[in-house]
Amino acid sequence: MWIDSHCHLNHPKIKDTGTPESLVETARAAGVDGMLTICCRIADEFPEILSIAQSLPSVWCTIGTHPHEASKEAERAISEEALIKLALSDPKIVGIGETGLDYYYNYSTPEDQAASFRKHIRACIAADMPMVVHARDADADIMKIIREEGTGTGLTGVMHCFSSGRKLAEEALDFGFYISFSGIVTFKQSDELRAIARDVPLDRILVETDAPFLAPGQYRGKTNQPAYVPETGRTLAAIHKISEQEIARHSKENFFRLFTRAAP
Repeated sequence: MWIDSHCHLNHPKIKDTGTPESLVETARAAGVDGMLTICCRIADEFPEILSIAQSLPSVWCTIGTHPHEASKEAERAISEEALIKLALSDPKIVGIGETGLDYYYNYSTPEDQAASFRKHIRACIAADMPMVVHARDADADIMKIIREEGTGTGLTGVMHCFSSGRKLAEEALDFGFYISFSGIVTFKQSDELRAIARDVPLDRILVETDAPFLAPGQYRGKTNQPAYVPETGRTLAAIHKISEQEIARHSKENFFRLFTRAAP
């Protein structure tokens, strides 16, 4: 019924909860039909991520460099051409990212983050693949770069784990992007985010865990996992005043409409 549109099945924290195989089994028991496991470091992480996706039905993956990793020499050394070639190398790779800008932690310089983001956008356009965008404390620059690189190209993607302001949501939607909500939308202090979620059209909403981070609702404080995505879905259903089955259907249809290489 559900699709977890963003998780990290290879992360050390989630490995304490179970193997990818057992996490998928637990998720299926909770009504989760599939999931997208996300790459943050191409140089040393991607082979494991691809192997997980290849070994499990209804698990797909992305390829990309997280903005936290953008200043690392091994990531900077990966050319746009190499990224495109890798992205098209296997049918289980269905998107590029996560990429973007994160000015909250500044683990990488803004210049390196911007250069990496532009490289990923150009790769998405060349490979005709959607982009998974990480945005934190960088709303204006995110859209500036997307417009500069992507206007008129057919570029599309998703603003993952959305927790930014209303303006970014509106501008991303206007550009044709989808908005994905994580467990943050279930937190008591997230009234403003819930108000934004209420105004996102049902044909543009995705649901994610970002596991092992940001466990929703009753699971807060625990290691997150894909089986918990229905908890976030229930909050979104309540916000939109529709049934859980309806929000699950909409978000699932949206996932496959965006990630066209993922086979239902």
